[in-house]
Parts: sequence; C-alpha cells; structure tokens
Amino acid sequence: MNTLKEKIAKRSEELAAILGISPEEITKTQENLNTEYKIPEITKETAANAIDHTILSFNATESDVLRICREAAYFGFKAVCINPVWIKTAADFRKKENAGFRIATVIDFPLGASSAAAKEAESRQAVIDGADEIDVVINIGFIKSGLLTKCFEILKSALKTKVYVKVILETSALSEEEKIDAALIAVFAGADMLKTSTGVNGKATVEDVRLLRAVAGNRLGVKAAGGIRDKETLIAMMQAGADRIGCSSSVSIMENW
Repeated sequence: MNTLKEKIAKRSEELAAILGISPEEITKTQENLNTEYKIPEITKETAANAIDHTILSFNATESDVLRICREAAYFGFKAVCINPVWIKTAADFRKKENAGFRIATVIDFPLGASSAAAKEAESRQAVIDGADEIDVVINIGFIKSGLLTKCFEILKSALKTKVYVKVILETSALSEEEKIDAALIAVFAGADMLKTSTGVNGKATVEDVRLLRAVAGNRLGVKAAGGIRDKETLIAMMQAGADRIGCSSSVSIMENW
C-alpha cells in the first residue's frame, strides 16, 4: 500500500501541474494520503445503512420504484438510487411516508460520454426534482485518450450543484495509471465520493476499492457498485474500504444475513 500511495502522491503533483490546481489543494491531497482509514464494525445494521438500494434498468416501472422505496424505508438502507425520471416519485413517497432514506440519481449514465452542458443541465434538474445525491459518470473516453484537462473541466460542470456527488470511474475499463488519474481528477474537481462502476459496463473488485480508498483517505467516501449480490461480497468490499455499497440484491442480502 505504501508503494501505491507513493505512486499516487507523485502523480497528484504531476496532474495538479497539468490541471492548474492550487498549492493549497495539493497540500490537502498529499496530507490526506497519509491518513489511515478505520474500517467500522460490520453488522447487519451498519451494512444496511451503507447500501444504496438500486434500480437502474431501462424498463423499471413506477411500481418497481415504489417497491424499492418501501424496501429502503423498511430495511434502513442509506439511499435509493434511481434514474432521474423517477426522482419526484421517490420524493413524494418519502414525504408521504416520512421515510429517512436519501434519494440518489445517476448523471450521464452509463456511458459518461455527454458534453459539459448536458452534464450540468442533468445535474441541476435532478436537484430541482429532489435528488439529495448524484452519481455522475466521468468521461471515460477522455481518460483513455489522455485528454485529462478536458475530462476535468467537463466533470466540474456537473459538480456545480450543492448536493453530495459520487463520481463513477468505471475502474474495470481502466489501467492502474488511468484509475489513479481518474480518481485524482474527481478529487480535484470536488467530488465527495469515488465510485468504482456503473454495474452496466463493469463490476467492482476488492483491489479497485483498495486503490480508491488509498486516494480517498479519510477525506472522501468510496462506493463499490456492480456485481455485489451476497453478504460475503458486501463484507469484502467494506473491509477493503467501501463505506457505501450500490446494490440491487439488497433485500436478499439482508434476509440472508
């Protein structure tokens, strides 16, 4: 891990110079790399409170969305994660039932190939409709093309809202160097949380969660998403450093805990 952190520290200086990041931000990033993340005790209750109960299928119906809202309220899940068109539905349910879950939605999902204007407009509308959190896909093609400044500028456009922002990096599609660049770009752009995957084009791995936690330190959160379908996998992700879990098998995991 120390070697990985040294690599991240060196790259953070190089990338900061490319992106024009202030010395103060570089110092904060460097200091954060030296912190040690403390893994919480993982119980059924703490696991439930880490879950973003998710339904992002293209054919999800209103009844599907209302079902996951009821399940989130019953099991004590942290949030529901839904497509933008259903934000108002979830918000109305939460208000009516006085439920405690947060409402998360996805931006530029699942491709991460939209323009700055599109990302910004989608983010702003999500907040107007009632989203508490947005999970925005980074422009992956720009990362792989080495167009890091363009990637940074577009991502910043989606982070102008005042809600909690998770940046989806699609780590399964990236080399280690690209993962580090993507994660650092998200940090410099102002992300609150680093997220592994969409779950559509890739899945979370324990190794990728460890890498993201190394970048995140204690300053940012880490969300593992994609392919988490049982208790054992969920626990492994949390032990690796994930403090949020994106999952559509949440109810099954809780019922079989």
